[in-house]
Amino acid sequence: MTAALALFFATAAPLAPVMADPPRQQLLRWQVDPIRCGARRVTPLAPIRPLSGLVWGKADPQAITFTFRIDATGRALSIAQTPKRYAPSSEDLGPALAAARFTPGETLADCAVTYHAEAVPFARADPVELMAYTLDPISGRLPREGWDRIMPPGSDCLRPPYSKPLLTAFPDYDRIPGTPGERSWSMTGYDLTAKGRPVNVRTVAGTANAPLDAAARKAVAASRFTAGARTGCLLPHSRAATPLPAPVAPEEASFGAKPNCPAAPWAQPPRLTYPRPWNRRSIEGWAVVTYDVAPWGEVGNVRVLASEPAEAFGEQAMQVVRSARRAPSPTGASGCIDRVMFKIRPTNEPADAEAVE
Repeated sequence: MTAALALFFATAAPLAPVMADPPRQQLLRWQVDPIRCGARRVTPLAPIRPLSGLVWGKADPQAITFTFRIDATGRALSIAQTPKRYAPSSEDLGPALAAARFTPGETLADCAVTYHAEAVPFARADPVELMAYTLDPISGRLPREGWDRIMPPGSDCLRPPYSKPLLTAFPDYDRIPGTPGERSWSMTGYDLTAKGRPVNVRTVAGTANAPLDAAARKAVAASRFTAGARTGCLLPHSRAATPLPAPVAPEEASFGAKPNCPAAPWAQPPRLTYPRPWNRRSIEGWAVVTYDVAPWGEVGNVRVLASEPAEAFGEQAMQVVRSARRAPSPTGASGCIDRVMFKIRPTNEPADAEAVE
């Protein structure tokens, strides 16, 4: 080997490593395994539809399982994640199960359902699933790539200069029937004339709520936009879930006497907050908790005695009770038992927990 050739090999730059493609944001959807109660397979009256999310890269390969029972009305109760673990965009799995319905008439125990996450590139995602995500964007705003998948071929509605609303009409949502535990939505398609008047108004997709579809088309037709002809525009309307009442809550007395817990007012009332994923679906619940009170008024040793329709209401109730303080006393208290009710307030008011009873 010549000296010149040896010098070339000694000083040549090393080959650059092959870089993997950076992770891309995708739609995360949930697949539902067959449901079993013991050795028996059971099927809900309608498919369980957990809310989809967004994920960067691959989906979490680990399955998420919930145990529950079915009462005589066909409701899923005593819902608990087993084992408990976190997964992205999984907050609606329990509420979606609570909103499901099974054939009434028979009580079933030892039930379980398992969910598996699937990440789907926007280019292959179902446009209807992407539309549904925009109504409940639990993982943040849908990126432009997702909107490009939603918009019909040949649409110029998302190209500048954008049309802007001059007059927006809305349906009278209070007159539209809702679904307990599930949002109804309707995506209306339309074109715009050169003067900004909607034409060719039609229902593109939705949850098959016929009154909502009709009201949405009427609202879009009555709206007006800035001048400029457009084709393939979309406008969503949704009707919030109607409240799904909790099963009857037991009286505190049914859990035993509380001789070491004399009645006393709260010096610092509990902070009444609703578990957010259950609020989104307007699912009501309750929890019965026991706790002790230190002589200086601090609440501790909080435990859940019972909760329905899911353990999530018991976990939230513990936070509610821990946020309170009683007035100082010589001996404090022990074995106190209280019931926390989670109720959806009337129309246009936020949901919240009711006063601790």
